Amino acid sequence: MRRGIDIQGTVMKIGIVGAGNIGAALTRRLRALGHPVKVANSRGPETLAGLASETGATATTATDAARDVDLVVVTIPEKEIPRLPRDLLAGLDDGAVVIDTGNYYPRHRDGRIEAIEKGLPESRWVEGYLGRPVIKAFNNIYAQHLFEMGKPAGTPGRIALPVAGDDSRAKAIVLALIDQLGFDAVDAGGLDESWRQQPGSPVYTHDFDAAGVRKALSEAVQKRSPEWYATDLSPGDFQNPA
Repeated sequence: MRRGIDIQGTVMKIGIVGAGNIGAALTRRLRALGHPVKVANSRGPETLAGLASETGATATTATDAARDVDLVVVTIPEKEIPRLPRDLLAGLDDGAVVIDTGNYYPRHRDGRIEAIEKGLPESRWVEGYLGRPVIKAFNNIYAQHLFEMGKPAGTPGRIALPVAGDDSRAKAIVLALIDQLGFDAVDAGGLDESWRQQPGSPVYTHDFDAAGVRKALSEAVQKRSPEWYATDLSPGDFQNPA
């Protein structure tokens, strides 16, 4: 649902910081929709030559990907957020939208992040490092499903994605973009409510339709299960979490 903003036929310049599973899927889908995309990773533009050649995206640095664009997607592991340039978003216009797709995996990848362990929503923590309001989206769906399972609006059972954030205009743009990508979008409230879509929540990785997403969000509980808290041995890896 578009919440009053229609981006059909509108070309948006998009920067993607992170070319892992979600970043690569979004690069492919957004380029297929005709949006110019700049994409960056931590290893340098030359390592993205294949993705750039395949999609027509521009491989660049993180700082350049976040400059002179209408929308930036930050899609990197939580543990890497503090390593981003502090002025990463300094080149953005005030009206540009910033999306955070990140998830906190303390036992699998990220180790202990004390503020999140104490209950700060993941994207609120990311927002603090970026120094810019963010919209939480694309974090609860498998990358392959994001790439392959978009459907036209009105299709029965169309997968829906929750979107949380405090800026109503920015959120409306993201809701509309998700619709353009082939998914229904559900307003999940402000960023302080984004814990409802974090790992371990009922909506996480379940491919619900819009009604199912709303129900799952309403059933979420803020306290994480032990699986999603760090231990003294964290992190391990996804095969052997610690």
